[in-house]
Amino acid sequence: MYTRRRKPSLPGPDDILRQTLPNGITILARENFNSPAVVIDAYIEVGSEDELGLGSVQQAQYAGLADLSSDVLERGTQRRTFNQLYEEVESIGANFGLSTGVHITSFGAKGLAEDLPLLLDILSDVLRNPAFRPEQVEKARHDILTELEERRYDIRRMAALTFKTLTYPPEHPYHYSVTGYTETVSALSREDLLNFHQRYYAPQGMVIVIVGAIKNSDVYKAVTQVFEDWSTSRPEREPLPPVPALTKRREKRVRIPDRKQSKLILGWPGPHREDPDFLKCYLCNTVLGVFGMMGRLGKVVRDQNGLAYYTYSQIDGGKGPGAWRISAGVNPANVDQSVDLILQEVQRLQEQPVPEEELNDSKSYLTGSLPIHLETNEGVAQMVLNMERYNLGLDYIQRYRDLIAEITPSDIQAMAQHWLDPEHFALAIAEPAS
Repeated sequence: MYTRRRKPSLPGPDDILRQTLPNGITILARENFNSPAVVIDAYIEVGSEDELGLGSVQQAQYAGLADLSSDVLERGTQRRTFNQLYEEVESIGANFGLSTGVHITSFGAKGLAEDLPLLLDILSDVLRNPAFRPEQVEKARHDILTELEERRYDIRRMAALTFKTLTYPPEHPYHYSVTGYTETVSALSREDLLNFHQRYYAPQGMVIVIVGAIKNSDVYKAVTQVFEDWSTSRPEREPLPPVPALTKRREKRVRIPDRKQSKLILGWPGPHREDPDFLKCYLCNTVLGVFGMMGRLGKVVRDQNGLAYYTYSQIDGGKGPGAWRISAGVNPANVDQSVDLILQEVQRLQEQPVPEEELNDSKSYLTGSLPIHLETNEGVAQMVLNMERYNLGLDYIQRYRDLIAEITPSDIQAMAQHWLDPEHFALAIAEPAS
């Protein structure tokens, strides 16, 4: 049973519980009794970054191991077969899942608040007691190999894959595909998965956020009951290798059969999320290729010149120097002209301060969209998770409007001058084979 309660409009330190267990698991919770549901959003410190410590960096022969491992984790445990696992979840109208990135494996679930103990038990079982049944390993491998075969004919994914190799050096995990490659995934064995799980799955650094119709104190008790006895450890990670600035134009074209459109990605290594200037870069990116119908890029490249079906910019952030990149879908005949116009807009951002009215419009967009994002338990959980992961502070949401308001046109110009170089950049183009 739940009762409706009025909550503060913005989550903050007054209503977010934060506790860390002795084994290194951090628990965050926020009550919301406006619906009977509860959302679990969490991550564990294991990802494709850990693959590079297993073998030759140059060959990256274990690429895709972290992703395949998390896929098989969802396919049954030592206590639950595949069918038993999903029948149990579906019987309570819930869902759960895992996904792997470079640095972390995310996991979570959604269901009724009364079923939180069961959902936590299932997640703990999946993370800690995988069966890696041979038939499930092969089914997961088949699914991933099918996906990789489809990737070969997808201009967006091939452009993104090529951009990574141009932008990041081979010793950096961002150089590689998290999903892996046909030859690496084909060669992975069940023993590889067992060893990877035993070596890297551990509670240190794990963060679990729970938002919904349950008291914060009850969340703490429920998580503690399930996870406090997890006592394994994993090796310390080496610091990420440096990513040098691009010193020339690095371009590569990939030919894709049976396609009529070209996809281009142009960009640079960008700031990590904890960089003091990240929010300034984020606003700069909004002006360049997000606000309205994709910012200045959309206005000039698509609307005024009709060269692109779409064009936009994005900034990744993250624990490492995620990319700051510009994407466009264009007619193959318009690729070079589109690139020229994109670079002109980058140069204009460097040379001319953004007019106050234009900057204020982008500021209003960023601050106005935040409350919409926080209307759901999922949105709140994701924001709280990011505040913890990137050390933003539990009052970050409450400070966000002021942080945006403080950014000036000269700040935007300085970010463009520092991070964006219209002469030295990576350019990946996936285009029709004919």
